[in-house]
Amino acid sequence: MKRLLTSIGVAVLATAASILVAVSPADAAVGLHISGRNIVEANGQNFIMRGVNHEHVWFTGQTSSFANIKAAGANTVRVVLGSGKRWGPSTDVANVISLCKQNRLICVLEVHDTTGYGEDGAAATLDEAVNYWISQKTALVGQENYVVINIGNEPIGNTNAGQWTAATTAAIQKMRTNGFQHLLMVDAPNWGQDWQYVMRDNAQTILDADTQKNTVLSIHMYDVFNTATAIRDYLDRFQTNGWPLVIGEFGWQRSPSNVDDQTLIAEANARGLGYLGWSWAGNNDPYLDMTVNFDPTQLTTWGLRLFNGANGIKATAKEAAIFGGTPSPSATASPRPSASPSSSPSPSPSPSRSTSPSPSASPSPGGRGCTAAYSIVGQWPGGFQADVRVTAGSAAISSWTVTWTFANGQTVTQAWSATVTSSGSAVTARNVSYNGSLAAGAGTTFGFLGSWNGSTNSVPAVTCTAS
Repeated sequence: MKRLLTSIGVAVLATAASILVAVSPADAAVGLHISGRNIVEANGQNFIMRGVNHEHVWFTGQTSSFANIKAAGANTVRVVLGSGKRWGPSTDVANVISLCKQNRLICVLEVHDTTGYGEDGAAATLDEAVNYWISQKTALVGQENYVVINIGNEPIGNTNAGQWTAATTAAIQKMRTNGFQHLLMVDAPNWGQDWQYVMRDNAQTILDADTQKNTVLSIHMYDVFNTATAIRDYLDRFQTNGWPLVIGEFGWQRSPSNVDDQTLIAEANARGLGYLGWSWAGNNDPYLDMTVNFDPTQLTTWGLRLFNGANGIKATAKEAAIFGGTPSPSATASPRPSASPSSSPSPSPSPSRSTSPSPSASPSPGGRGCTAAYSIVGQWPGGFQADVRVTAGSAAISSWTVTWTFANGQTVTQAWSATVTSSGSAVTARNVSYNGSLAAGAGTTFGFLGSWNGSTNSVPAVTCTAS
């Protein structure tokens, strides 16, 4: 531009600049927002998520977890909510946000009811999730500095994963037309693991759908990502294209088939990517729980690895500037580590991953009886993970047995927290020594890994008997 401008020219340029500022999508964002591939705060300071998932919708009384998660070193908590379609409805959003703010945590709020839509018949659509957010709008508006809205958890299963692009585009646009200015987070299809690369290959379409250019993509990494190569190849594509990404859920590598958590957190640290481990507690499984029964003084192997390990939360988390924290490093030019740390040995048995119970339930018992609820909580080509929740009836029990029959050739390959035997398609699961005795109304969970044919993995009817 020439240095000599007439006063009229200066005025015209100034007016034009003010108009551009007013309509620029990046500048229109308030609070937490996207800049390039980074999440930044309203003041422009980079913010890298370091935290965990908390199963609030199923454990609403565990409000002390927010303080305990902060004390363990996290700067972010992803809070599981329910729209009422399957769980909840969570009508305590204002209180959840208050708990996050009191404990100086950025709050990622997610609707869990969408998990596995298209494959799980009980799942909600992304449009239904948006309707929930609209119903909670009064609690959310004005909280853009503190809250990220994760529209729906793992919103498409493996059936017609390609529908994810249109559904996600429509959900983002509906959020914006209803006045939400928050940073939006969208999960991948394939139960979050994107093994068909629908999110990866349509990432730019999704980002362009947001008129405010204020959406971050989220990958969930479990057994699909059990090698360093799989993790790096996926992250490389996003980094090369400058797409904003967080790792919204992941577990740890207690066996070779599980996600390579040590490479994951090292790569996330090197690239300036946020990560949120699954989960603080509530799974009744040492593979997935970071604490024993929500007790922050009893970190499991998984909890110790994530919070205290190299590249872990304590070593890398920076508190958000809105709470007075120090700056996080920029993610624009992060070197890859020369080698990923090896996984430390870990003793206990276990499976791949969990998002939540999604039950086919046995009839409610009276007296000395029990019910069981079967949930498929994750699946991938040729394999899946299921959890079964056993609940005592109106009287205490000392033992329980759960049975079901697979209809489509599925088989159990590994189980934990129950003794599982099979005879053809019929499966019997019996309690182990530590979880047979249940007080009236109390419950326990067991789980297993299984194989399936890749096309049909229906949820069987289950029966529970007790003595």
